Amino acid sequence: MKTILVDAINCFVIKKEDGIFQIFKEMQDLLERFPNKKIILTSANDEQVKKFGLDKMPWEVFTLKHSPEKTNPEYYKIMLQKFNLSPEDVMYFEHSLDAMKSAESVGITTFYYDNDKKDLTALKQFLDKNL
Repeated sequence: MKTILVDAINCFVIKKEDGIFQIFKEMQDLLERFPNKKIILTSANDEQVKKFGLDKMPWEVFTLKHSPEKTNPEYYKIMLQKFNLSPEDVMYFEHSLDAMKSAESVGITTFYYDNDKKDLTALKQFLDKNL
């Protein structure tokens, strides 16, 4: 069963009008419908983990603390190795085109998630098609 890689900031974690960061509940509800393992990917350092509430996530969070960034293919190679996964074992949605291209360069099936549109229907279609 494939693992769903979830982009953290500006996808799963969103900034409210009051400046507080919180889980995008509708996305969490959608992802919970799938029995697959989920891993939240971020580049956040320790301070940012606290700021964004990543220490209170429902699933495991993976970060390399900006060394390297998700725009570097090495990030994904290290992540796959840590979880003993191959690119065929995962699928990923990401709001940054550069990070998405980086993941694709190591063979990960990706979906560009437009955090302005918040199109959960398109995300569900991607998940249904690739799981």
